[in-house]
Amino acid sequence: MLDELFPLIKAVLVVPLTLLPIINPPSVAPVFVATVGNDRAVVTSLARQVAINAFFVVAGSLLIGSYVLDFFGISLPIVRIGGGLLVASAGWRMLHSREDDEVRSAAVLQTTALSNEALQRKSFYPLTFPLMTGPGTIAAAIALGAQIPGSPILYLAHATTAVVGAALTAGVIYLSNRHAGAMLGRLGPLGTLVMMRLAAFILLCMGLDILWTGWLELNAVPRGN
Repeated sequence: MLDELFPLIKAVLVVPLTLLPIINPPSVAPVFVATVGNDRAVVTSLARQVAINAFFVVAGSLLIGSYVLDFFGISLPIVRIGGGLLVASAGWRMLHSREDDEVRSAAVLQTTALSNEALQRKSFYPLTFPLMTGPGTIAAAIALGAQIPGSPILYLAHATTAVVGAALTAGVIYLSNRHAGAMLGRLGPLGTLVMMRLAAFILLCMGLDILWTGWLELNAVPRGN
């Protein structure tokens, strides 16, 4: 029985095991807390919305990502370059943020609930994209989805396991964001500030690395392909 279930379990776990090291949810904790403050209702609502957004981004990339890129004639290296620029710019803004920046203001007004419109806006950009499910995550998900067989029965079976894997990934993202405040609370104000600056620098480096990887891949492809 276990021998029969092992391939299925492996197929489900390959998605979170591949994507979560790229997503690295704890690294986004300082940005998440700075955006929503310590209001429990807002934290829970935004964490849930970010997880839902991430699920649809990952599942969509797995199932139809390669077809969308083919339809528009966009290659994965171009996705990496464009996304790398977004991630690097987000990290640069965080490094040079001041007390009157939007993120800082949201952190100071901890008792002020965000409107539904503002909540939806912040839940996708920049928290879901490009911080959580950025170009590296999307590119990896598209690469995993490209391995799904084309025959209807096999496609349905593999697509189902991929969706379950995407749901597990979203669940980990939810738990990380939901308890981000408690994790940073142990660090204290100074530790949180240091972690935010460190996360911003890592984010900048990640963006440049994604951009550079895309550039190398783009130049490795012969012209006309």
